[in-house]
Amino acid sequence: MQKYFSAIVFACILLAGLLTFDQYGESWDDRSLQKYAEKSIHAYVTFLQEGVVNIAREDLGFYGPFFVMLTDWLSKSLSAFLPFSLPDLRHLVYFLTWFAGILAFHSLAKRWLSQIPAIGATLLFTTQPVLWGHAFINPKDTPFLSLFLLSLSLGIRAFDSLQPNPPIELNPRSKRILAFLTTFWLVSVFSLFIFTESIHAYIETLVHSAQAGNTNLFSFVAKDITGIPAETYIQRYFLLFLQARAIFFLLSSFLLLFAWHKLNPQLPIALITVFSPALLLGFTTSTRILGPFAGLLVAYYVLRAKGKQTLTALGMYAVVAVIAAYLTWPYLWMNPIPRFLESLREMSLYPWQGMVLFNGSTYSITGLPASYLPVLLAVQLTEPAWLLSAAGWLAATLGKEKKRGLVVLSLLWFVVSLVALILLRVPLYDNFRQILFILPPVFLMAGVAFERIKNVKWQAALIALSLLPGLIGIISLHPYEYIYYNSFIGGVSGAQGRFETDYWATSYREAAEYVNGVASPNANIWVEGPAHLFSLFAREDLRVYSSGETERAESYEYVVTITRYNFAETVYPGAEVVHRIARGGAVLTVIKKP
Repeated sequence: MQKYFSAIVFACILLAGLLTFDQYGESWDDRSLQKYAEKSIHAYVTFLQEGVVNIAREDLGFYGPFFVMLTDWLSKSLSAFLPFSLPDLRHLVYFLTWFAGILAFHSLAKRWLSQIPAIGATLLFTTQPVLWGHAFINPKDTPFLSLFLLSLSLGIRAFDSLQPNPPIELNPRSKRILAFLTTFWLVSVFSLFIFTESIHAYIETLVHSAQAGNTNLFSFVAKDITGIPAETYIQRYFLLFLQARAIFFLLSSFLLLFAWHKLNPQLPIALITVFSPALLLGFTTSTRILGPFAGLLVAYYVLRAKGKQTLTALGMYAVVAVIAAYLTWPYLWMNPIPRFLESLREMSLYPWQGMVLFNGSTYSITGLPASYLPVLLAVQLTEPAWLLSAAGWLAATLGKEKKRGLVVLSLLWFVVSLVALILLRVPLYDNFRQILFILPPVFLMAGVAFERIKNVKWQAALIALSLLPGLIGIISLHPYEYIYYNSFIGGVSGAQGRFETDYWATSYREAAEYVNGVASPNANIWVEGPAHLFSLFAREDLRVYSSGETERAESYEYVVTITRYNFAETVYPGAEVVHRIARGGAVLTVIKKP
């Protein structure tokens, strides 16, 4: 039984998600990200056919599109044979990605913990209501958390598997040849991609110059340089450049690998070993701009464990990751470095215009108090998580040598990140969903506390006890687990009016289901805020109006509004409230009859 215990636990987690993924509402951000995904996918066609990428900053180009593109493709593919709506299929993809992250967390936990504490830490992580709720509705933050964990777990495992073969002694001439070929490949290939926009501008200049009567290369090769619009020639020659660049990249990469194999057979083996984790790191970076942080943690671990002998493999790892990120992020294609830096600046100073509710007061995202993150982390994770984590930190710091690696990794991953976020006053909103990826060390350290108990039965009892608050929260708040607050502030009822609850208006699905059952045929419905979240699940005959539209009706049979931003009191204040959607004493949405 003990042999299959982990498999049984993971099967139960997977089953719980598969039975409930179609019960969650859509999140506020989904629509804009779906449009961005479609534009990014279409960019592969327009770039190859026309040499253009029709993605601007306003299209969310500074967001990495890998995961939203993957979700768009998978959900539409699954819709061909699964009887669920596209929103539900997207939630399925989100959950399955989260489940993969759980497996990655467990893989990391097993590096430093024995079997039962590793499972205990994984279950404590999994049963956090905030994380469990986000796992189904969040199109970016929990997927990034999972990809981050996968990058870290698979990256460390790949470098661990590199065999410490005796170095091959190369003569000076062979070393010079290897160094020259590698440097030439790096400089030539990366230059051709980095200066894409400059090359396009140079082609444009030459074409216009040739049309003006100046003699250059294009005036010789173009048959009728003055009789055809300049844009036609610019597009034609730029596409020729793209084709030539692709051929050069493939041919030069093959020749470099062949030279490596001939001069040092260990180099291709190292590349093959790190290739898949490097691709994953690139995809992680193309999901959120902070993806390279996972690569830095892998590099720290590898250098600490194996030293400088891994530098060549780490270089391969980084190069493949950069290529993967570039190829899956169309917004970067024309001008990679400036646009990447622009994305980094944009995401670190995100210009969100809303106000943040925190402890009963409202703040701009640039004016949050230093207590913002510490307080929210304290009240939105379950009570045992912090108690056990604190005990684990103490035990790992004072305990055996083998835990020191975990302590340092956790310091870099969680403590340093948290302190930097606070000191740099990084703009945050919607509580702390943007930084979920720094939380895993909290639960790894809780696993250390489990391990300090040597009796297996007492270990199991402590784990079971520590899971109760999370399980109760998940069951009682479903399908709004992400609004969870612990007993330190009186649960979600104590948080109402002081902290954000259903900030993504996912309760509009339940509101639509209620209105579907009571509204007259062809009724006019007013929906305050993100009306599209209501419309997704509303009857086809209902006419939905909102403040984002110019069209208005003379009267409305029902008014639907979330409680965020005090809408429930200010929208149709005299109307009778006929239904409330609430969990744990917190009202999320009200339905009124004017």
